[in-house]
Amino acid sequence: MRRFFSLNDPGWGRGQGSEGGDSGRGNGPRPPRQSEGPPDLDELWRDFNRKLNGMFGRSRGGGGSQPPGTGGSGPSFKGAGAGVGLLALVVMLLWLGSGFYIVPEGQAAAILRFGEFRTVVDRAGFTWRIPYPIETHELVNVQQLRQVEIGYRSNVKNKVLKESLMLTEDQSIVDIQFAVQYRLGDPVAWLFNNNPGPVPEELIRQASETAMREVVARRGVDQVLYEEKEDVAKDTRILTQKIVDKYKSGISVIDVTIQQAQPPEQVQAAFEDANKAAQDRERLINEGRAYANDVIPKARGTAARLGQEAEGYKQRVIASAEGDASRFRQVLTEYSKAPQVTRERMYLETMQQVFTNTSKIYVESRSGGNLLYLPLDKLMQQATANTDAARGASAAAERADGSPEPARPRDTSARSRDRDSGR
Repeated sequence: MRRFFSLNDPGWGRGQGSEGGDSGRGNGPRPPRQSEGPPDLDELWRDFNRKLNGMFGRSRGGGGSQPPGTGGSGPSFKGAGAGVGLLALVVMLLWLGSGFYIVPEGQAAAILRFGEFRTVVDRAGFTWRIPYPIETHELVNVQQLRQVEIGYRSNVKNKVLKESLMLTEDQSIVDIQFAVQYRLGDPVAWLFNNNPGPVPEELIRQASETAMREVVARRGVDQVLYEEKEDVAKDTRILTQKIVDKYKSGISVIDVTIQQAQPPEQVQAAFEDANKAAQDRERLINEGRAYANDVIPKARGTAARLGQEAEGYKQRVIASAEGDASRFRQVLTEYSKAPQVTRERMYLETMQQVFTNTSKIYVESRSGGNLLYLPLDKLMQQATANTDAARGASAAAERADGSPEPARPRDTSARSRDRDSGR
């Protein structure tokens, strides 16, 4: 190391000579250091080595400490090698310690070795890998329930018409806003099979929108809006899962929820009128069905009753005819045995039947004389009416008095007397 001295120093010549002469012995006096000169780098390095060796309990050189004025360079290089080794050891420990990392709960770590996938660590906790740049890791949250919105953003009123307007099977347009919930089931497929870019949810948004358009295109507008709304969401979830599985994206679709489904705002009033007309039509149809369900069973019951009555009348007439025929055959047998007696008996039975069902009186007038005719039928009808009126008044009086009703008198009408006399 070159040393600098002032030219005005009176001992310049002597100092220079003594330096050259004493350099061989190594114990000559050193020239004085001037304050205006630069620092001595050898001296600074030796001071650093002494402090470092003293910190770790090590001594310099072969045993004793070297005085500051010693000009030898051997011990200095030996101390420098020990410091470099210790520094390298510290750096190595720090490098190995950088390989420790934490896998949070519900997440998985994909380990990469020189950029190539090696394994997946799905065990939560503190773990270690070979430090960078040999191995690196990527954390993926596999338990987080993510959601993507199609047709709107944050609120159904914030519509995105290019996503929500869809065409149905009957050439109608519907406005649908729905949300898709999903998880990252396979972290390796999610990291390496696709490039999600700066907006990772764009992949699932495009797949679910494609699936919804296909499902809506297979149904009519009434089915999409009212009749099969739940089936539309279910079919969309299944078809979306098939699409993301085809691309091996590692996404698991959990649910599809239709937030709002309605006709476009431009035709919403006309659509509501048509819907009301369809509801009125259904109401009238239901009323007609209810009336038919009330009338038809009654008509069928009446028809069945008339049929049974006709069948009963038929059986009765047939049985009566068969009985009359049997009775006539028996009479014929008796008539063949005694014609006169049988004829008179038949005449008397016929007259008895005729007189039983009539109120007229026949008197034999063969012997001659005057015939006295009394209107007995009129008298009997009047007597019957008077008896009924008296019975009604008596019953009313008894109800007013609270007394018990007496037993009804025996029927003594003329018709009963005639019936008894006929017998």
